[in-house]
Amino acid sequence: MSTVRGSRKIERAGVNALRALLEEHDHLVQEIDGGNDHGEDMIVNFTRGSKRTPYWIAIQVKSGKKYKRVNGYAIPIDDHFDDWGQSRIPIIGVVYDMKKKELFWVNLTEQLRSVDKSPGWVQLANTSRLNSDTIDTFYAEVAAYAGDARMRIRAANQEDALTEAVRARRGLDPETAPNPLFEELADFALRHEERLRVFRKDLIRSLPIQVLVLIMLWEWPRQIRFVEGSADWVNPVIWVLSLYHFMLFMALTIFFEFRAGRVPRETGSWLSIIASNFLWIPIMDPNGDDGWWGTFWIYSGIIVPSFGLKFLIISFVGFARDRKKKQLEPDI
Repeated sequence: MSTVRGSRKIERAGVNALRALLEEHDHLVQEIDGGNDHGEDMIVNFTRGSKRTPYWIAIQVKSGKKYKRVNGYAIPIDDHFDDWGQSRIPIIGVVYDMKKKELFWVNLTEQLRSVDKSPGWVQLANTSRLNSDTIDTFYAEVAAYAGDARMRIRAANQEDALTEAVRARRGLDPETAPNPLFEELADFALRHEERLRVFRKDLIRSLPIQVLVLIMLWEWPRQIRFVEGSADWVNPVIWVLSLYHFMLFMALTIFFEFRAGRVPRETGSWLSIIASNFLWIPIMDPNGDDGWWGTFWIYSGIIVPSFGLKFLIISFVGFARDRKKKQLEPDI
């Protein structure tokens, strides 16, 4: 037997709430068959004084907390930018806040006709409530917009309006239809667009660290073999770990300095010198049996990380202290 999507209850909550409100005020509602994962759509024929008006609208309803924003709500555009913006009847977006049990609306067609490219999301203000107190204002605004010369189905029949609403919803070109495998990921990317932009920048800044880590992994067995052949009094794992820890700490220091907008040239130079020398050793002396050469680098690999790490910490703690002092100094 087929299963019912867990999100269906959330989607239907908004549709049911909106339909109940519209029908309570005698407007004619026709739901469109074939709902997608982003909510249900309906078309509405406004009435006035118990008589039908020539004004039709299509409504897309979104329900759930993923459409909530700090200063209101938002509806994703997905692939509907041209469809909604060029629609011959107004496409209205409605978000249902399940916690507050309130509806909020926006004229998607009007919003998208005012821009040249898709903004990704259309914002809904906290003040754009749709309820029994505001439905007359809602009707007046939308009917006035529907009566504009650009809205060419002013006197349409129900069949024409339904056809138009389906066209606006499904898109002008089948090639632009959404791919269900990636829609949720796209929604996530749109909801966290700013955070993902910061993450992308950090990922680019961390490329040198990623390269360094890959080289270290490739070098690991060769470094171990070098130490084993150079000195039997040193634990090769501890020696290599100490060296790697120091280089990674330097690399992270450089990364966070770049992230703060500073260029740590001196630290970068030292890391380049240390990494190029110590990571080159296993190539020059793969078995660690070149006598004094191997012994020299073994001692260096003990001294450099030990004193270098202490010097690095003391230096950058001092830099941070100086910055804090400067911030606390009163402006003259």
